[in-house]
Amino acid sequence: MTVTSNDHRASFDARITFGNGGDLAVHGFRVDLPGPDVSEGEIAALFVASLGLLMTDGVELTNVEIFAEPHKGTRGGPSDRAATAAPAAGGALVELARPPAEGGTCLVAPGGDLPGLPLSRAAELPTVVVRLEGAGGREVGVGTLAAFDVRGRAVLLHTGAGDGGRLTPEAAAWLAAGGVSLVGTDADTLDGTTPEGDDGRVDSPALDVLLAAGVPVVERLTGLDRLPPTGALFTAAPPLLEGVGRVPVRAFARVPEA
Repeated sequence: MTVTSNDHRASFDARITFGNGGDLAVHGFRVDLPGPDVSEGEIAALFVASLGLLMTDGVELTNVEIFAEPHKGTRGGPSDRAATAAPAAGGALVELARPPAEGGTCLVAPGGDLPGLPLSRAAELPTVVVRLEGAGGREVGVGTLAAFDVRGRAVLLHTGAGDGGRLTPEAAAWLAAGGVSLVGTDADTLDGTTPEGDDGRVDSPALDVLLAAGVPVVERLTGLDRLPPTGALFTAAPPLLEGVGRVPVRAFARVPEA
């Protein structure tokens, strides 16, 4: 068959391990690609998304072949245009902000510009809650997130405020490229506890990646166990303060009625 489009696909063998135990192996699997020049990491993310796999710890690809072939509509791929319905209005409000006595909840604005942050990036955002409790302190990589539709959404990392849930810079870049509106965590920082650099500044590579891409970040959330995996609307709108990039916020979510 002659291929007349610019579509490309990949064929590969893969072995997946999961953060909560177990593994999965496939042979000769195929996914749609956005183009011929993609990395194995990008192919692995498309593979995980196509199967909707959760708690993915690692993906090892072998026998990777990229070739011209019309797209078949791989789930989460470049030709998947399925619209996800927005959450319905109404429902109970859930408090997600820590009280000041516990350090509060903070929003970090891109460029240190709170007045420049559109309300559409911090209010009534469709929410994806990523459950990470019991992950054993593992990092949050692309494989953990690839099964989720993040475009236009607030992605909230529910770590249980333990040692796990440190977002990798690669995962932060994947979220930004996927069109995420906001990223939040119930941990003290998105990057976890990291050493300070020579300049005395805490090293925050994932946070830096998101802010550089224009994505606001909310840290020190609480109550994420009260939210469904999807369907809630998240709000953490900051005050219009000039010259301030990090500020306490009253974060909350509207949960749809059952």
